[in-house]
Parts: sequence; structure tokens; C-alpha cells
Amino acid sequence: MTDIQEREQRLYEIAEGQGGYFTAKQALKAGYSYRLQHYHAERGNWLRVDRGIFRLRNYPSSDHEELIRWSLWSHNRKDEPQVVFSHQTALALHGIGDVMPAKVHFSVPQTFRKPIPGGCVVHRVLNHEEVERNDGFLVTSPLRTLLDVADEQELDPDHLKRCFADALKRGLVRMEDLRTRAQTEVAQKILDAIQANILQSHELQHG
Repeated sequence: MTDIQEREQRLYEIAEGQGGYFTAKQALKAGYSYRLQHYHAERGNWLRVDRGIFRLRNYPSSDHEELIRWSLWSHNRKDEPQVVFSHQTALALHGIGDVMPAKVHFSVPQTFRKPIPGGCVVHRVLNHEEVERNDGFLVTSPLRTLLDVADEQELDPDHLKRCFADALKRGLVRMEDLRTRAQTEVAQKILDAIQANILQSHELQHG
């Protein structure tokens, strides 16, 4: 394999895990100088989608490309993602409760200083121990997601109850974990109602 082929392979392996996208710093690590990056963008081999963000021209389309772009946009100086998709957006990603958020919700560290464009809801509470890696971006765990949404009361009580019940039914979370971690009266009331429904169903089946 030639040096050029090895360089192309390294870049492809990076882009493959990010829906075909990559940053200028990632390309530099793969062996592409800034001069070469300019060349490939000018020739149309790479599509320039934002400042310092490219996409391989012929890479197949993939799900959640918008979220991948947001994640790459958020990279810090070490080229690490700062955005973690959370709250209603994380509910949708986990397929919990049939939620269709009108805006993109994400959480960032307190030190995050990039200007936030419209169409986003930014949350400043983030625990990196409760984050999962998806294809090209980070998302809060189902447990953390439910607790965040309950804490901020983003959904009406009935919809929120359906989300909790759906996650429990599908085994994404456990009742004991929710009980232990719930910090708000809203979450505790929802869990009480769900548990009461479970007990009532059990009694009807075995009464």
C-alpha cells in the first residue's frame, strides 16, 4: 500500500464512524496537511460543510447527520466533542415515549463558550459518567435522560408518565434505579403511579 493509500485509509476509518464527516484536525492527524486539505476541498473530493468540518464527497447518507455535524462543531481545542444530546432529543434517540422535539436539546460543560445558533435548547448540567456513544455523537443514557426531563418538567405529566412506563417496559431502565436516583417530587409521583398500576394489574390477573 502506498503512502497516499495509507493516508486515505486512515481518513476513511475516521470518517466511517462519523457518517462520512471529519474535522480539519482529524484530517491533519490522518496525514493531510492544511495545503492538502485545501486542495481536496477545491477539487471537490471533500465537501466543506462548515468551518473546519468536511465530508467525503461520495460517502453514503446516514441517519442523524445533523447531530453528527453539531457534535463536530462543538469540538474543543483537543478535538473532543463537548455537546451531548440530552432531554427531549435523547428521548427521541432512545425511542422512548414517541417524542418529536421541535428543537435540538443538548448539554454542555459550564466552560462551553461557543455561540449557540437558533433551533437549539442548551442545558448546562452534564455528568460524563452517564453518557453513551452513538454513531458519531454522544447521548445521555436512558436513565439520565428520563431524570433530566422530569427535573425540568419539559413534557406534560401524562406524556412524561408514558415515557417512564415505556422505558421500564422495554428494560431500558429499572424501577429501583429510578427510585434511587429521582430527585424531584414530579418524578416520585410518576413512579408511584406506575407502580400502583403494575400492582393493580398483577392483582387483577391473580385475583
